[in-house]
Amino acid sequence: MSEAQKRPLNVSFRRGSPAERVFRQRAGLPVDEVIAPGLKATPSHDLHFHGGKTIADLHFMNFYVGSDAWPASDITNIDAALSGAMSDVQLNNVMEQYFPGSISSTFEGSEKLGGPAPATVSQADIETLIGSLAAKGKFAGRDLTSTVFNFMLPPGTVLNDNATASAASSHVEKEKEKKSPIPDDDEAESLHGLGGYHGSIHPSSGTTIYYAVGVYSDVRPGGTENGIVVFDQPWKNVVATFYHELNEARTDSDVEDAIRAGNDPKGVKFLGWTSKAGEECGDFPVFEAGNNLALVFKEVPLAAGGGTVPVQFQYSDNAHGPEGPRTTPAKKAKAS
Repeated sequence: MSEAQKRPLNVSFRRGSPAERVFRQRAGLPVDEVIAPGLKATPSHDLHFHGGKTIADLHFMNFYVGSDAWPASDITNIDAALSGAMSDVQLNNVMEQYFPGSISSTFEGSEKLGGPAPATVSQADIETLIGSLAAKGKFAGRDLTSTVFNFMLPPGTVLNDNATASAASSHVEKEKEKKSPIPDDDEAESLHGLGGYHGSIHPSSGTTIYYAVGVYSDVRPGGTENGIVVFDQPWKNVVATFYHELNEARTDSDVEDAIRAGNDPKGVKFLGWTSKAGEECGDFPVFEAGNNLALVFKEVPLAAGGGTVPVQFQYSDNAHGPEGPRTTPAKKAKAS
């Protein structure tokens, strides 16, 4: 295995984008599961359970960052559609295969975080924000062991996975620009195909806060895409992104701890359900769809009625590929 650090995937990205290239180069598990040189790789993308935490009875809450820039109708639509998708029986019939029993999802409401749209948000920024909200008691009374806090970024904000604050990153980028007028095309950011990611922080000993962050995927002035644009309205792209992230967070909750462990094989113990290549349930369907994302990003009718919701189909070991809503629970996936 290369000396470069390998990491499981916990992000959503568009196939063929610079973001995909960055994360595919990093993808993998820190164990000896690499095909011998010279052999053609035909790996199965089925998910395997590594013993880490999963969340059968999921709770989630939406925070709208830079709410001054959010259309009120988008907030209403996102809350309703994401709540409906995550609690839909036929969609959950796919995801139940990764749990010993039934699963449930409970929407805990949403909250606006006032202010203008930030130009850029990094992983360091979002984790600092979460720590600040925790210190103010914002999450008091919540069951942190089963709750994922979603941070929706507003129109115009660019998301990246930098481990430094955006202000510091901007200074570094300006120094780079002085040396070369050529932009870094390999940066893992939403202008290069990144849609969102999920993770966790440990603000105090023994405490874990789970989160997901996603960009407002739309076409910017000039034709540049920010995030993963599939549907006819940006709010639908947001719902699909967070449907992806929440299902990954519930099936592979502590992936961030595995990433922090680096190439230490002991880090695998933090993982829940991933493929041998480190893919989570939402990853390979996007890759497999390629340039035709409409194959896996679809609006599906809610089993209980009330219209349709925009989702991204998740990987199913039963189907050995992306699977849409099903009327009966899928056969339980093999844990090993």
